[in-house]
Amino acid sequence: MDELEITSVGQFQTLVRYNNPVLVVKHPEKKGAPLTELEMKRPQTAGALLDTKRETEEILNSILPPRCWEEDGQLWQQSVSSTPATRQDVINLQEMLDTRLQQTQARETGICPVRRELYSQCFDEIIRQVTINCSERGLLLLRIRDEIAMSMEAYETLYCSSVAFGMRKALQAHEEKEMLRDRVKTLEMEKEALEEIIADMKLKQEQAERRNAELRASEEKKFTEEITFLKKTNAQLKAQLEGITAPKK
Repeated sequence: MDELEITSVGQFQTLVRYNNPVLVVKHPEKKGAPLTELEMKRPQTAGALLDTKRETEEILNSILPPRCWEEDGQLWQQSVSSTPATRQDVINLQEMLDTRLQQTQARETGICPVRRELYSQCFDEIIRQVTINCSERGLLLLRIRDEIAMSMEAYETLYCSSVAFGMRKALQAHEEKEMLRDRVKTLEMEKEALEEIIADMKLKQEQAERRNAELRASEEKKFTEEITFLKKTNAQLKAQLEGITAPKK
């Protein structure tokens, strides 16, 4: 019993058909006991049927291992049923599937773990029914089930890695966006400071131009007065010179 999964729940809800649970005996009777007279007189065909049934049960147990759980300090085991399924059993299975889908409010589209679990149970029950009639067909369905499960796990891993990658990219984009916002604020502050410097320099330029214009006007006025004075002085000196150099009569 070491290889069996032991749980603490005694009530299971599954679409797979199981036998009634049995109490696991801790000290089973010794094997190899002599056959009884009835067993010795059992027809050979009945023994062959019994071997076939045991083989089918072993295959079923390998496909769908027995469930074990502890309840009130006792260990219970429940193995999958080896009773062949009828057409009515298949119809009941379909009705049970639809009922469970409605009861659990499983989504009809998109990703839904509940819907996936119910369809997985339904597939296991179909494998059980097929295995009883043809073990080879059941084992082939088991390979298909395992391949589908492996593909789903690969898709889940890819989906989780994609979500993680998307989250990393989103966080990175958010951080870069915040950095760009801070950069924009810094540039705006630098722009305002430069605009203030430009405005101050323009004001100083206007003041300098005004002072230069006033100084130029003052210098031009001074030069004009000086030129006028020099011209007047030159004229006076010229007149005096002409008076001195003019011949006397």
